[in-house]
Amino acid sequence: MRTRTRSSRVVVLAAVAALGAGVLAGCAQDGEGPSGGATSGGGDGGKGRTTLTVGVFGAFGLKEAGLYDQYMKLHPDVLIKQTSIERNENYYPQLLTHLGSGSGLADIQAVEVNNIAEVTATQADRLVDLARTDGVRQDSFLPWKWSQATNEAGRTIGLGTDIGPEGICYRKDLFAAAGLPTDRASVGALWAGDWRKYLDAGKKFKAKAPKGTAFVDSASGVMAAITGSEANRFYDKDGKVIYKTNPAVRNAWDIAAEFAGAGLTAKLQQFTPAWDQGYANAGFATVSCPAWMLGYIQDKSGAAGKGKWDVAAAPKPSNWGGSFLVVPEAGKHKKEAAELVAWLTAPEQQATFFAKRGSFPSSQAAYALPAVSGARHEYFDNAPIGEIFSAAAQGVPVQIVGPKDLIIAQNLADVGMLQVDQKGTSSKDGWNAAVKAIDNALDQ
Repeated sequence: MRTRTRSSRVVVLAAVAALGAGVLAGCAQDGEGPSGGATSGGGDGGKGRTTLTVGVFGAFGLKEAGLYDQYMKLHPDVLIKQTSIERNENYYPQLLTHLGSGSGLADIQAVEVNNIAEVTATQADRLVDLARTDGVRQDSFLPWKWSQATNEAGRTIGLGTDIGPEGICYRKDLFAAAGLPTDRASVGALWAGDWRKYLDAGKKFKAKAPKGTAFVDSASGVMAAITGSEANRFYDKDGKVIYKTNPAVRNAWDIAAEFAGAGLTAKLQQFTPAWDQGYANAGFATVSCPAWMLGYIQDKSGAAGKGKWDVAAAPKPSNWGGSFLVVPEAGKHKKEAAELVAWLTAPEQQATFFAKRGSFPSSQAAYALPAVSGARHEYFDNAPIGEIFSAAAQGVPVQIVGPKDLIIAQNLADVGMLQVDQKGTSSKDGWNAAVKAIDNALDQ
């Protein structure tokens, strides 16, 4: 995972909701019934009506996509109420506290992918095994997504709502000025199969780059994309922290440090005002981008960037982002809640979620539906984003996610690689600084 969690992502989605993520999709059921206070008001919903509560963080998107309204229209005896805490770093500790006490819980709770390993390892007995719910089919989900919420005993305590398969977003005008190909197939071929080929392409770009432009936004972004494409990153299958000795992590670090050392980065930190300005000023030519980021790029690059951005396949399939829904055993309406979770994460609803909010399905069965398979993005030169991101999603390895992945990733990026990129710190010294910070954080 990247140095920014979904708490940043939901701000992104909220900021560009009016853009609809720029997705031009095939015929999807929009599922929007009459909107109103039913999803957030008080009361018991009337005599004989079951009230299901959903606890989420940020602008999670299910309500905004009209899915609650659609479900209530199909099930008049159900009233859905959602509560939201803006930031996951505030939401998650409260969730753990409530799970521990068995009180204060919603019927359904959201869990961010950075937290799912800890929840699966330590809270499985307090959560419903959703694999046993009618209508849930394991084979409809991507294997790596399903495995993230399944413990060693075979209990699947969460169903995935979405994922963040990555491509490489690039500016065709800057590529043309630097003498590089501009069509997405040829661009993808520049680095197909090897992140070092991405580095080589950057060196070719730099040789003829327009003045004031860099090849990539940040070294940290490169590092995170590479680690996101690896099966083993920070933990091994036994739960041991291995990032210090894992060749895959050191390879990602070394390549990212080479990007910085070769002067190929714009030396920016993602999700900062300077990064936003880099989009507006066409300050860099490429960025590793999950499907949900396209609306953000569109918003920050503005009208002047329309048709100049495009999307190509990444060197290797990688993932950034995604969340789950879980059902606490302490809930009053476990059966009804599990049925709602099964419906919300079914292929048809995930396709609607993508069409409305840009959240890419974790259900591989959704990829054949027109809303996904036919999806194109007008702003990105009508790129076939459904095809591009479906292929990436199906290539992501089954990845070991550890309980403190986020802490490790954040310190590698914000303590270590950021110094290398912005201050010219040596790769060795940057690595040592990151390791020291991680050790201190993990000891707490």
